[in-house]
Amino acid sequence: MWKLIKIEVFKIFKKPRTYIAFIAVWAIVSLIQVAIYADGQKYMDFVLKDVKDNFLVIGNPLNGYFVCFVILQTLLIHVPLLVALISADMIAGEANMGTLRLIVTKPQSRTQLLLSKFIASSVYVLALLVWIALIGLFLSMGIFGTDGLINAKSSEIILINANDIFWRYLLAFAFAALALITVASLGFFFSIFAENSIGPIVATMSVIIVFTILSTLEIPLFEKVKQFFFTTHMIAWKGFFEMKENVDGESIPGTIRNLPAVLRSAGVLVAHIVFFVGASIVIFKRKDVLS
Repeated sequence: MWKLIKIEVFKIFKKPRTYIAFIAVWAIVSLIQVAIYADGQKYMDFVLKDVKDNFLVIGNPLNGYFVCFVILQTLLIHVPLLVALISADMIAGEANMGTLRLIVTKPQSRTQLLLSKFIASSVYVLALLVWIALIGLFLSMGIFGTDGLINAKSSEIILINANDIFWRYLLAFAFAALALITVASLGFFFSIFAENSIGPIVATMSVIIVFTILSTLEIPLFEKVKQFFFTTHMIAWKGFFEMKENVDGESIPGTIRNLPAVLRSAGVLVAHIVFFVGASIVIFKRKDVLS
């Protein structure tokens, strides 16, 4: 099994198009960093307008932690497409090249084959997130420095001390990995039905777009079912940047306001992964491979 995983990981990173995602992420992050470096103070003045009118803001709110928060909000909307480019090609790509029939005749079972390919696509997801962390978090910290994080929400502004932030980013990236692996499992599922990767990629992004739109519609029917959409839970990483309050309304450092909700979202994502991968195995084991 371990040998199969290494082979599949090698196949992924051997393809030049694999690095399109890393280049795209670098380009987006660089543009955001340059834009904030050049004109970020005006944005911060707008965000903190009401705060500065009533309170004295001490320190550097425009720091690396804030820049990374902006980057994550931007990237985690678009990265699913980059993930689908690889995961949706894992089986369909073999069928397109005419090698799928050959590899299923080898001694390993179809279950082992599928699991090795899914694990390899998950390794790709983790590598992409490490790359985002390196240039989005650590590079931003080096360029802009570090200080407290200002999380501006529609109804409140949350201020997090500098020494209470880094561990939140570790959890946020871990949760983002779970969310993107869910996307990978969906693309992987569609991949077993096609003989080229275009169809599974389009199908994966279509599902994400449709579910996202339905989640935003304030219609009673959708309000009841949207909690079952994995897209509803993909943004739950933001919950790590909210804190509990004491009786005086002051934030309590080292706390997460609604940890059960975040964990529930993680559980929903895990359930989707298990369903998509399990369904892929069941269907593929019964499939006649002719290509």
